Amino acid sequence: MTKTIAIFGALDTKGVEFAFLKAEIEKRGCGTLVVDTGVLGAAGFEPDVSREAVAQAGGVELDALVNRQDRGEAMAVMQRGAAEIAQRLHREGRIDGIISMGGGGGSSIGTAAMRALPVGFPKLMVSTVASGDTSGFVGTSDITMMYSVVDVAGINRISRMIYTNAAGAICGMVSGERSAGDDKPIIAVTMFGNTTRAVDRARGLLEAAGYEVLVFHATGSGGRTMEALIRDGLIRGVLDMTTTEWADELLGGVLSAGAERLEAAAVSGIPQVVVPGCIDMCNFWAMETVPERYKGRNLYAWNPNITLMRTTAAENARLGEIFGEKLNKASAPVVVYVPMKGVSELDVEGKPFYDAAALPAFVKALKETLREGIDVVEMDVDINDPAFAEATVKALLERLR
Repeated sequence: MTKTIAIFGALDTKGVEFAFLKAEIEKRGCGTLVVDTGVLGAAGFEPDVSREAVAQAGGVELDALVNRQDRGEAMAVMQRGAAEIAQRLHREGRIDGIISMGGGGGSSIGTAAMRALPVGFPKLMVSTVASGDTSGFVGTSDITMMYSVVDVAGINRISRMIYTNAAGAICGMVSGERSAGDDKPIIAVTMFGNTTRAVDRARGLLEAAGYEVLVFHATGSGGRTMEALIRDGLIRGVLDMTTTEWADELLGGVLSAGAERLEAAAVSGIPQVVVPGCIDMCNFWAMETVPERYKGRNLYAWNPNITLMRTTAAENARLGEIFGEKLNKASAPVVVYVPMKGVSELDVEGKPFYDAAALPAFVKALKETLREGIDVVEMDVDINDPAFAEATVKALLERLR
């Protein structure tokens, strides 16, 4: 059965380039479905989905966009429309993969369409910005970014090679056979270098109990990705062993997952066990990047590129309130487990981040904020003690049943 590739692009300014890409894809035996995301000039060739349809899907008539001549508004509308069109085509089973090309604007629209599609659906963005920070384009999706080397402006000896490779790549992505899995129910677990031993132990126990375990590195993007997959309905339960991203959100660290962290499982009705793992630390890059206001704090060079800052008792108390506010939204069983002898490898007696007052402040504020029916279990061990992993896994398995 022929696989169909959706091509999203501005056919007014990039018509020649997209015509070449379309021909290269079809040359490899794949079908194409072209969506025009241009606004001003005439399309270089006839699309399958018009720019008028894309604008309407974005909530505004195309004529209004053209008349207002507001590029910012046009970009926002076409991004919304592209995402809606991509979802619709996928829902109707009309496409098997998606590709786009462009500079900053074209990449914004193309990746907006791609982010609207589920993980595992083939996505390829050929972009002039792919050699820099692409986090704003990729988000928590599995978009493959290909650097265009030269601008997407005409066909030349460089762009011809790039576009040809892109056509081959997307056709290969949609044509390749996927390895069959066991389709076990999925458990999400969060991890940091300071909680690796705990998570490794917990992962082994969960896998032995018949679950597939997805481990997310709590680096901001990891937490956001986990929350997105929970909202997509892919996750059966959560062992949130490492919630350090909230320390970064509170204090302005570099690994924040945003203010919605800890909400997805609660509002989605997913059983969860939550641990204040690594809330003793806020993350910055190299020592010289630490904000001036924190220069006198307890700082630890985890490596030459990562600096950890010890959180205070007052900050831990505020984290306790935040955790309580988030977990109070839970519509499925949830429990908080606290390792009272340390929430990280550095937060044990004799180590650089040990603070006898900090964790009790978190627990006190948490208990005062949590609604009735959500328990807090305090264990007289540190987070990497095997007994702690065993207890949290047992608690999660009980709630999953």
